[in-house]
Amino acid sequence: MGSVNIYVPIVLLGLLVFITLIIFLAEKFLGDHSEKKIYINDDATISVHGDDTALNILTNNKIYLPSACGGKATCGTCKFQLIDYDRPPKATELPFLSKQEIADGVRLSCQTKVTTDLRIVLPKGLLTAKEYVGLVESVEDLTYDIKLVRFKLNEPMPFKPGQYVQIKVPGIDTVRAYSIASSMEDPSHIELIIRFVPKGEATTFVHKAMIVGDKITITGPFGDFFLHEDSDKPMIMIAGGSGKAPIRSIVYRLMSLGFKRKASYFFGARTTKDLYYTDYFLDVSKRFPNFEYIPALSHSTEEENWTGEKGLITDVVGRFSDDLSNHEAYLCGSPGMIDACIKVLKSKGMPEENIYFDKF
Repeated sequence: MGSVNIYVPIVLLGLLVFITLIIFLAEKFLGDHSEKKIYINDDATISVHGDDTALNILTNNKIYLPSACGGKATCGTCKFQLIDYDRPPKATELPFLSKQEIADGVRLSCQTKVTTDLRIVLPKGLLTAKEYVGLVESVEDLTYDIKLVRFKLNEPMPFKPGQYVQIKVPGIDTVRAYSIASSMEDPSHIELIIRFVPKGEATTFVHKAMIVGDKITITGPFGDFFLHEDSDKPMIMIAGGSGKAPIRSIVYRLMSLGFKRKASYFFGARTTKDLYYTDYFLDVSKRFPNFEYIPALSHSTEEENWTGEKGLITDVVGRFSDDLSNHEAYLCGSPGMIDACIKVLKSKGMPEENIYFDKF
């Protein structure tokens, strides 16, 4: 009787392992391997065998959609439009899709399995995104929790000031998005401003492990947030923390154009230890009369002897602004900060279509 009690669990465990193996092999070798096609913007076609997600299939065919979460349905950036597609979105997609987007066939590519032919529409800009190898040339401390990382690319990456890239953390399946902080006039190098996030895999790697000489996979450029050079409207730029990155790139471009447009740049921080590049931007404001830099602290202390603006950056913007009906704005920060800024700008008369930002 004792030997039966010993061997029965072993037999059951072996049977369970065997069944699991059979299921795995059946899915691998007996799955749907019929040919399907993805038609892109009616001018490109991808043949598909097997059943993977649209995001993975497009990536494997060197068509890169933004996916800051690596395809885990937590960022909502890998949207694409499907034509004649009537399947309802998955529950994982609903937080990222508006009712109009759902009606228009917009879905998350990471949640869309290619089980039949698909006709999709992608913005033209996405078709120019590529994968690059970035050699880390320097890592510089800007504050106690923000670093500037400079990469030399294996080939030039043309981009627009304000756009972002994604970096892949070596050794783990983690991809994160960061705005480009450097000048578009040097496309062989890009600089990223990266703030440390406790328990964040990507920022922990950058702040604790990345060293000069590392080679990092970089994909991009991405984003519909960029400087509109065809406009002559006065500009309001608002950022906080590492949100200074895309604004820095935009200011570089405005400088190279001679700062023909009026521009006010509001930067919000908690205390003086969270400020960086202050002297640089104040110097730019001295050299270019059309540019004004307004840093503000929300939690300054008496010991800091801060004589600049105080309060939430949205309050500071409100105090400095009157009629903004003929202005446009460029915002970079947390989703909450962006929402608060939009509310203030609209209250000053700025049309919502003149407010540009990326949330990621």
